[in-house]
Amino acid sequence: MTLTYKKAGVDIAAIKNTQKAIGKMIASTHRLQKKARTVHGFGHYAGIVEIPGGMLLATHTDGVGTKVAIAGMMKKYDTVGIDCIAMNVNDIVCVGATPVSFVDYIAASRNEPAIFKSIMRGLVRGATESAVPIVGGETAIMPDVIQGKGFVFDLAGMVVGVAQKRDIVTGSSIRIRDVIIGADSTGLHSNGYTLARRALLAKYSVSDKIRGVGKIGDALLRPTRIYTKPVLEMVQKCKVSGLAHITGGSFTKLLRLKNIGYEIDSLPQTPPIMGLIEEQGVKRDEMYKTFNMGVGFCVIAPADQATRIQSIFKRYKIPSRQIGQITSKKGVSVNSRKIA
Repeated sequence: MTLTYKKAGVDIAAIKNTQKAIGKMIASTHRLQKKARTVHGFGHYAGIVEIPGGMLLATHTDGVGTKVAIAGMMKKYDTVGIDCIAMNVNDIVCVGATPVSFVDYIAASRNEPAIFKSIMRGLVRGATESAVPIVGGETAIMPDVIQGKGFVFDLAGMVVGVAQKRDIVTGSSIRIRDVIIGADSTGLHSNGYTLARRALLAKYSVSDKIRGVGKIGDALLRPTRIYTKPVLEMVQKCKVSGLAHITGGSFTKLLRLKNIGYEIDSLPQTPPIMGLIEEQGVKRDEMYKTFNMGVGFCVIAPADQATRIQSIFKRYKIPSRQIGQITSKKGVSVNSRKIA
């Protein structure tokens, strides 16, 4: 049986249509505040407003998704907080903003103080790695809404970033013949888990060990890599055209930056956990549209900046390589397969 994200319950095309409708509605609010001018609204990695004095504020919110279900199965809760921080700060730096504050939101089926402390340890680890203060949050106990066997929870957060106008990167300066530098991921990160769970857990359990993968639960829980420090250094030291955190929708996310051609032809070796998912009946085209395939972040820049960008990633012990280039043929193609 061929497995797809849509068959697993997540219809990306339908979600995008919903998002477009929402975008039109929220655009009507952009002029409501006289002390903050909306510079960049819905559709990118962060919304941006200009406040008195010329400083720009960027905001973004994101969650861990159904990766929390794996944490519940493993009864291991001390890493999903890293994912929550990463999913937010990795997005906010895509516009060149420095994350300066973070708040979290945990909704749970019941009060479990020891588990909440474990989740918070991960949040603190992620905050420390990305140098963003956690300034508040909310814990909601909602047994009538959050239901399931045992302790069930959802985890999300919101980040605020600041930037000077000269530092903002939206992708508008992307040009044909720019190159795409891909920084390695640590695994699935926090996306595509509805499909990953459907593919893997129909055959395996989280405690099964697979050669090259290790224990499946451990591979699925591996935390999302945080890219903030090297990316912000690049914004200051290199000529950067565009920045993209490769998350849900995988490389189709590049189209958030600019409607141009993104040709990817030199991906790293497919991570073992993703190879195992593909073996369960997920076609390669679907893999390219759902999972990061080993690349967690993309930097788009003129070709003469590639060496410097890769050297910065190297100093932070993040492997990277040139994975493609910008072309005149609009859309995204991976290894000659058009995926968007």
